[in-house]
Amino acid sequence: MSVNDPIADFLTRIRNAGMAKHDTVEMPHSKMKAEVARILQEQGYINGYSERGEGAKKELVVELKYGPDGERAIHGLRRVSRPGRRTYRKQANIPRVLDGLGVAILSTSRGILTDHEARRAGIGGEVLCFVY
Repeated sequence: MSVNDPIADFLTRIRNAGMAKHDTVEMPHSKMKAEVARILQEQGYINGYSERGEGAKKELVVELKYGPDGERAIHGLRRVSRPGRRTYRKQANIPRVLDGLGVAILSTSRGILTDHEARRAGIGGEVLCFVY
């Protein structure tokens, strides 16, 4: 199945699996999706991720995180930059998600970074999504 926006598909799969209380979610692998999953793990939104398979059959498996009462760790995912409307920000204009409680994920010249890391490095980039 061909997907026009793989990052939006990645976020939608995580959002749907969280609402259905699944422990894991599987999706086709890409380097960008793996980097976004790495950031989600570093920020504490997911338990972990792994890659399985080889070549064109390679999959990314994301382990979702829930609180002690079963509440989701990810309350919201929002795609900002889309194929039809790219959103770029300079270092001074990088958005703060929920006044610093959430995270913006950016694609920069130094790779995929959070808004905090991009501000610290003094670089801007394409705002991929908001996570809170």
